[in-house]
Amino acid sequence: MKVDDCYQLGYIIKPHGLKGEVLAFLDVDFPEDYENLESVLLLRQNELVPFFVEACSIQPPQKARLRLEDIESREQAEELSGSEVYLPLSNLPDLTGDQFYYHEVIGFSLLDQSEIVGLIENVISTGRQDLFTVRTTSDKEVLIPITEEVIKKIDRDKKQVIAELPAGLVDVFS
Repeated sequence: MKVDDCYQLGYIIKPHGLKGEVLAFLDVDFPEDYENLESVLLLRQNELVPFFVEACSIQPPQKARLRLEDIESREQAEELSGSEVYLPLSNLPDLTGDQFYYHEVIGFSLLDQSEIVGLIENVISTGRQDLFTVRTTSDKEVLIPITEEVIKKIDRDKKQVIAELPAGLVDVFS
């Protein structure tokens, strides 16, 4: 399996205890949805390595204590620290309405009301504000904030994201 076929669930923070458990950060809105994990993929030396999950305990707000098969000592757990944790895209629940996954709207048209602004090329996560990078019809790159105030509707059938952009936002990038 390739990284492109997966989504990043989070990363291993550090060992937990002396018997090989690890503490993982879960970069998701609802960590409790992942309490019954059967397996995970860890990115190790640029390759995804599968691990069966023997036990998972959610530690609010966004952490999980994991016991992974064949990891039986603190030293083995320490070697996993910093590893990114992935799951196959097929594990993602289907979203409806105006909810969307970032990877799902790459290549969608961005419209301001009904006027085409351009194509969504990427998503930038800055920690404070996530942004769409949009290639405009005049071949300029524009950054669009991903907020409820700006993003109004997702039309999956037409592959469109309908936004209500602040006046002059696109002109700033011209």
